[in-house]
Amino acid sequence: MSNAVATQRLQPAFAFIFAVVLLDVIAIGVVIPVLPKLIEQFAGDTAHAAEINGLFSMSWALMQLIFSPVLGALSDRFGRRPVILISCFGLALDFFLAALAPTLAWLFVARLVAGITMANMSTAGAYIADVTPPEQRAAKFGMLGAAWGIGFVLGPLLGGVFGAMDPRLPFWIAGGIALINAAYGFFVLPESLPPEKRSAFRIKDANPFGALKLLNSTPLLKRLSMINTLYLLAHHVLPVTFVLHAGYRFGWDAKMVGFTLAMVGVASIIVQGGLVGKVVKAIGERKALLAGLASGVAALTIYGLAPQGQWFWAGIPFGAFMGLFGPAAQALMTREVAAEHQGQLQGANSSLMGLTGLIGPLLFSYVLSWAIGAGKGYGVPGAAYLLAAALLAIGVALAAGVHVVPARRPESAG
Repeated sequence: MSNAVATQRLQPAFAFIFAVVLLDVIAIGVVIPVLPKLIEQFAGDTAHAAEINGLFSMSWALMQLIFSPVLGALSDRFGRRPVILISCFGLALDFFLAALAPTLAWLFVARLVAGITMANMSTAGAYIADVTPPEQRAAKFGMLGAAWGIGFVLGPLLGGVFGAMDPRLPFWIAGGIALINAAYGFFVLPESLPPEKRSAFRIKDANPFGALKLLNSTPLLKRLSMINTLYLLAHHVLPVTFVLHAGYRFGWDAKMVGFTLAMVGVASIIVQGGLVGKVVKAIGERKALLAGLASGVAALTIYGLAPQGQWFWAGIPFGAFMGLFGPAAQALMTREVAAEHQGQLQGANSSLMGLTGLIGPLLFSYVLSWAIGAGKGYGVPGAAYLLAAALLAIGVALAAGVHVVPARRPESAG
């Protein structure tokens, strides 16, 4: 596809794809302050609600792990447009189901459906790869990363403000937004994958383990996937441990925690929405990838060693530049895969996200518990952050061996 054609098709389509990802992230964020309260209403006591909330989180991640490659493979077979639109309408219906849920079992079903429909991020990524020239992909994937930052600012805010009125109200609002977004996409979203570039749907490629085989198909893809796994795993430390760690270490209340998370989100938006494209253009994907990982090591080390809240804030700019890694890695990985397998690639990457989503929360929760409990005598309450920094340091070592050839885009499977 020529650059001119790609740019023409991208203009209305990218705005919709951006909205899809943004809404997915808002959907994740909106339940943070609301879902535990709903669960508590059904469960009857806080301790039981905490156990059920953990089960809900793991079940959501499991759906992501299973269905991301399914939706990615379906988009390779039938095109991106139908998969994206069906999942968008499904997300709207899921919000309404959650808002109406009369029992805990119905609410659990709603969370499972949410995990399935939000797996459309793999197809959204494949769409961007279809319509964007290879040299511009890092910037566009950076914009999608900015959607995550915006979503994690707006989502909890939406949930907190409207959830104070009624715990079910945020689900109604999000459902309405999702329905409007899906209807808008029905009229403006063109298909990005022509019939001649589509591939057959195969079960072995549409399950998590089959899809992951694609990540082992070239030496560069294999190395980047190893680094991406470490990155995704380390990335879970902040959402899993921050609230409890900040309260224990710095004595922060909910207001200060919310303010700090907003700072993190805004810094992420600035870097991924405005700087990724410029940085990659100036230094290339490989150096941007290394810079992102190194910044992550610095940020997590500062978080882990910070004796006071002000020192924790000093790590936020470094944490924002950690966002260089994802778009640069995505851009390099899409060059290694033919057009008819971009959906499978994005599905495999989303499966990695789901897999680390099952492991990361348990790992870092345990390390935090040990650091402020049995391991308190070692004087490292930020041990979870230091472990995450060590994982990224391994990623830096692996990334140092990455060798990038000039931009290319295969036109058929190897």
